[in-house]
Amino acid sequence: MGDILYIILAALVGLGAGAAIAGLLIKNKNQKLEEETKERIKSMLREAEINAESIKKDRILEAKEKYLKLKSEFDEEVNTKKNIIITNENKVKQREQHVSKELEQLKRKEAELDSQKENLSAQLHAVKVKKEELEIVTNQRIADLEKVAALTREEAREQLVTMLTEEAQTKASSQIKDILDEAKLSATKQAKKIVLDTIQRTATEHAVENCVSVFNIESDDIKGKIIGREGRNIRALESATGVEIVVDDTPEAIIISGFDPVRREVARLSLHRLVQDGRIHPARIEEVVAKTEKNIEEEIVEIGERTCIDLGVHGLHPELIKMVGRMRFRSSYGQNLLQHSREVAKLSATMAAEMGLNAKLAKRAGLLHDIGKVWPEEQELPHAVLGMEIAKRYKEHPEVCNAIGAHHDEIEMTSMISPIVQASDAISGARPGARREVMDSYIKRLKDLEELALSFDGVNKCFAMQAGRELRVLVDADNVDDSTAGKLSFDISQKIEKEMQYPGQIKITVIREMRAVNYAR
Repeated sequence: MGDILYIILAALVGLGAGAAIAGLLIKNKNQKLEEETKERIKSMLREAEINAESIKKDRILEAKEKYLKLKSEFDEEVNTKKNIIITNENKVKQREQHVSKELEQLKRKEAELDSQKENLSAQLHAVKVKKEELEIVTNQRIADLEKVAALTREEAREQLVTMLTEEAQTKASSQIKDILDEAKLSATKQAKKIVLDTIQRTATEHAVENCVSVFNIESDDIKGKIIGREGRNIRALESATGVEIVVDDTPEAIIISGFDPVRREVARLSLHRLVQDGRIHPARIEEVVAKTEKNIEEEIVEIGERTCIDLGVHGLHPELIKMVGRMRFRSSYGQNLLQHSREVAKLSATMAAEMGLNAKLAKRAGLLHDIGKVWPEEQELPHAVLGMEIAKRYKEHPEVCNAIGAHHDEIEMTSMISPIVQASDAISGARPGARREVMDSYIKRLKDLEELALSFDGVNKCFAMQAGRELRVLVDADNVDDSTAGKLSFDISQKIEKEMQYPGQIKITVIREMRAVNYAR
């Protein structure tokens, strides 16, 4: 037990000595670390001071360089401005010298002018003196002449003026007469020259419209399809188009007869489409005819636009363009109206150009001079006056309106273009082969025949057939019954006998067709 305690005490003593030694070692180590840290801090401070000095020196150098640069730039700018100022001062000095020289010259000229003025004053005074002396002498001579002639100055002057006036009037009258005679002669020659040159420079077609169109077919077998069972197809086609279809022994051809070129064209195009399609029956015929009529309206607009482009007439109202296109399917005394209007437009433009007038207005007036003939509604006005009213409605130039209305002398001419259009219309219509009076009167009789039948109540459509020997009347089945249809046919025949003149006899056929149409939806 005593040994154990001894060992424990020895151990404790050993531990205390170790701890003391360890504490001494640690203390020594901390002192060394502290010294090293201080040394390191001192070295860092020295390095920082050195870096700061170097940075300071660099900044000072940069500042000095910048200062020197700015100073040099400032000096250059100052020198430049100084040079400019010196240059301007030199210019001002030169200008002052120049001005001073000019002032000296002006002073010299002023002195010269003053001397000249004095000389002129002296000369003027001398002239006045001589004038007074001359007046005294002149008055003395006039007084002597009055005594000799027994006339006063005023009476002599009046006699002299009267004598000179009479002589001048005589000579002027003679010269005026000679000038007028020469002007008339030269004007007639010049007018003939312009007209002849215009006619020679305008090449036109001598085409005459007729009442027959020919539809060519590939085979005569198609004629049977067109006629249909018991002729129902051809009857439906004639009723829908208002023309007469002549199917005879002519090989590979069908004749389309009708006075209205639009109807003939609709029938021709409808036949073409039906033959190409192969389905030919009454319902299909009506459908194709309706489509063709719509296409014809579009073609009329296209013809009008193409005509305006060809002639160089721009800015026409769309309705006027449409009316120009309708001229293609109208005739005047057998002459195609569109071709006639084109001729008149070209002739008018050429004449106006030769006379130094507005060729564009003349061409415009020549193209539109007969638009009153294609107005769709029936009017009591002459076609020239009606055309003028239409042109005014669509804001045409006043000179164009006057030329349209005056080309048949219905109104007074107010511009130089009007007689030009009138002369061009006469030239185009009077050339050989251009017109046929019989053709126009024939077409007018057929139109009057149709209009007479259309004046009855219940009539929907009316077509003059067989060159006016047959009148087909289509009535409304809801308003006209079978008995009324017979009475209507009789009434139309009686009115034709009373109001119209015609050769031979006219067959009036009233067609009444009942249709019931419903739609399944």
